[in-house]
Amino acid sequence: MSLDLNQQALVGHDDSLRVALAGAGLPVDDLTDAGRSFYRFSRGGQTVGFGGLELHGETALLRSIVVLSDQQGFGFGHAITLGLLDQAQREGATAAYLLTETAAPFFQSLGFRPIPRDEAPTEILTTRQAASLCPASAALMVRSLPA
Repeated sequence: MSLDLNQQALVGHDDSLRVALAGAGLPVDDLTDAGRSFYRFSRGGQTVGFGGLELHGETALLRSIVVLSDQQGFGFGHAITLGLLDQAQREGATAAYLLTETAAPFFQSLGFRPIPRDEAPTEILTTRQAASLCPASAALMVRSLPA
């Protein structure tokens, strides 16, 4: 099976994005704030998941990666994450950060490594995601671009 996915830009108030994120327990409070880019990923015309980015100069914050429940187990999470990393690099990012409560092993398999919060750049730590939406217990991870 080919994991080539179609990546389509979305606006933060897209209902299908909000429903998917909320269903996965991911934050939806700041989706329409400036500086966020969200994408629908599909294969053969069928949506398989969503993901987002916040770009801050040479750093990117990966946001809200979710694979729809009926599409899980096919490798789409990897494909979505790699698509977002490629997008971040095309837009000038040299490092990607993310916060996760439950998926650290998944992201480590894609080259991310956990770091203490005090090692992250200020522009990442002051995002709403890092400052208030994700609990302090969430792991902060980083990966250089390109890997």
